Amino acid sequence: MRLGSHAIVVLLGEALRKSRTVQPVYMRAGLRWEKAELRALRRFLRAIRSPRLRPLVVLEMPMREVYGDHWSTTGRVPGFHATDASVYIRGRNIMLFAKAAAFCALRRLPVLLLGILSANPFPDGSPEFLRAMERALARGLAAPIRLRAPFRRLTKDRIIRRGRGLPLGLTLSCSAPRRGLHCGVCVKCGERAKAFRRAGVPDPTTYADRRYLG
Repeated sequence: MRLGSHAIVVLLGEALRKSRTVQPVYMRAGLRWEKAELRALRRFLRAIRSPRLRPLVVLEMPMREVYGDHWSTTGRVPGFHATDASVYIRGRNIMLFAKAAAFCALRRLPVLLLGILSANPFPDGSPEFLRAMERALARGLAAPIRLRAPFRRLTKDRIIRRGRGLPLGLTLSCSAPRRGLHCGVCVKCGERAKAFRRAGVPDPTTYADRRYLG
């Protein structure tokens, strides 16, 4: 399982409820939000302890030299009202899937779970890409690796309703965290706040800046 998104922690919880053994994997690429995101992820994993939950593995995949002064490395992130398309990081999923799949193949882990949602408009999140990538990985690694995105047709608010029994307040889905808190003014914070509102679920998030949140 590749971790690093709000949706994936709900997917993790559901996998554990189905009595599956889960190996959480986090990719550290040197992007703006990762330190706070990883700290939040570790808190979340401690809160849902299970004998079927393996210890978190952090894989290093430095990308700063590739992305240069891209917003993901500088912190000049898309604002609260920006579009979904504004958060595209070219090539990110290709790199993530390749390294995670190699890790899985070497440990005979046959399924890589992905937290891709219906709002994902990017070419490396499409069903066509996932099928092609799965074939390439299985052939190149000589291993039966399967890429699975079970939430591909679901919206963020539906994910929140499905995960309301989980400690979602411990998750972090912000592009520019401030002292470990959601900034409240980036596009990811906007998506998060709107999703909780549409889901009809109280938002447990502490936002550093609430100017757009009412």
